[in-house]
Amino acid sequence: MRGMDIPWLLDSWADRVPDKPFLIWEPFDGETKTWSYDRFRSRARSLAAGLAGRGIRQGDFVLLHLDNSPEFLISWFACAILGAIVVSTNTRSVARDLSYFAQHTGAVCAITQPAFACMVRDACPALGFVAVTDNDAGKPADPVPEAPMVRFADLFSDIAGCPERIVDPFADLGVQFTSGTTSRPKAVLWTHANGLWGGMISSGHMHLQHDDVALVFLPMFHTNAQSYSMLSTLWCGATLVLQPRFSASRFWEVSLKHKTTWLSTIPFTVKALEGIAVPRHHYRFWGTSVHMPDASRQFGIPTLGWWGMTETLSQGITCDAHHLGPALSIGRAAPEYAIAIRKPDGAIAGPGERGRLYVRGVRGVSLFKEYYGAPEATEKAFDADGWFDTGDVILVTDDGYLLFGDRDKDMLKVGGENVAASEIEAVILQSGLVEDCAVVGQPHYMLDEVPVAFVVPKEGPTDHLARRIIDYCGANLADFKVVSAVYMVDRLPRGLLEKISKTELRERLAPIMRDASASATCSQIRER
Repeated sequence: MRGMDIPWLLDSWADRVPDKPFLIWEPFDGETKTWSYDRFRSRARSLAAGLAGRGIRQGDFVLLHLDNSPEFLISWFACAILGAIVVSTNTRSVARDLSYFAQHTGAVCAITQPAFACMVRDACPALGFVAVTDNDAGKPADPVPEAPMVRFADLFSDIAGCPERIVDPFADLGVQFTSGTTSRPKAVLWTHANGLWGGMISSGHMHLQHDDVALVFLPMFHTNAQSYSMLSTLWCGATLVLQPRFSASRFWEVSLKHKTTWLSTIPFTVKALEGIAVPRHHYRFWGTSVHMPDASRQFGIPTLGWWGMTETLSQGITCDAHHLGPALSIGRAAPEYAIAIRKPDGAIAGPGERGRLYVRGVRGVSLFKEYYGAPEATEKAFDADGWFDTGDVILVTDDGYLLFGDRDKDMLKVGGENVAASEIEAVILQSGLVEDCAVVGQPHYMLDEVPVAFVVPKEGPTDHLARRIIDYCGANLADFKVVSAVYMVDRLPRGLLEKISKTELRERLAPIMRDASASATCSQIRER
């Protein structure tokens, strides 16, 4: 990585293919816009100069609370050029989350959009300023002029004012908050070397080429879009087509218009495309988390399974497009990582066995640098030999392919989002409405799981208790973390050492099926 960082990678392509499209913006409102490599670099440098003029320095944290948009990418690269550290946050977060993100990192300013501007300002009063775009992911919006708001457009300055920075691949690059089994998300810190690694290895795993065109609709604040899509595209000098979010009705129109050749997605969006006529297209493959043979046949596209997480930057386990493996396979261990699948007694799992997944790599290069501001959590995540405990359970098939077996039982997977049950439980207890509670996942045909709560009410009337709990969660948690149902019980089942038996609670829940009534959705309320 000597002599390399993220600005170096952008410069290398802007110098070699200045007129080639790097970013194509396909909003739901308004016209398509294109930035060549050279034009994109100029805009990022201009923004870096403007941020420097407002006192932002190398090592400062900048809160980036934006939906998918050109402003997100330009801001992300501007911070990388300046040496500031991007804190990219989930736009489904609530004020409580934003306060924590800003305080934990000591963010000095924020860049956001009109829909979130007042919430960011009120939740993060210590910020030096809040810059606001003039649109909501392409949708026109009225500006929010109240101090400490500034117009995003006013941040740009002459490129000559962009400070020079010594190339340091191990300088800090960005933070993403990821849910763990703790009650608050952990701040995963990446270096520039981490970003380069993510782009290089993801590009290699997918055999990307200079003339590839990626379609991106997964959220840019997340590793999947940042590393698998954005940085892998940049690594090979290809083109990225960005949408505000997934749209089944627009999918094929945009794909055909730009002759997109690949995308990274999740099973949820693949299922949403079922029943829509499949045109002749240009796709070489889709990355779909797990190999989906039925989808491959329906769409005429190889579907690649893989496994990765924010801490691994790229895929630690991956399918090869030429050898996809069985249905639901996530592939085999990637050669760039050391992978161990350990049984409870510490022995390595063999064919037909399950085990907990451990990964070993190089901190700050092939693995994240640290959990920022949480040295104890960082130390706890690694064993004495440097193996990172992922918390995921993997099944080894008889022929050596790997299947995702399970996850830590206090972690839920809700529509592609990782959710810590303990965070939801802490909020419910904080409400003062219950004596005790336990949150578990209820299987859902589209979302994988939805969170539900079993609660022991406090003495007194319980009228509308479920509604009050859900409303309290809605005010203090991102929408995908809000419980979809509340079950009142006299007591919670407990096992050894008085630990709540969540397995027993899960067994009480029937899966929510596709043909379930409208009441059996994420807005349901049940009481017992």
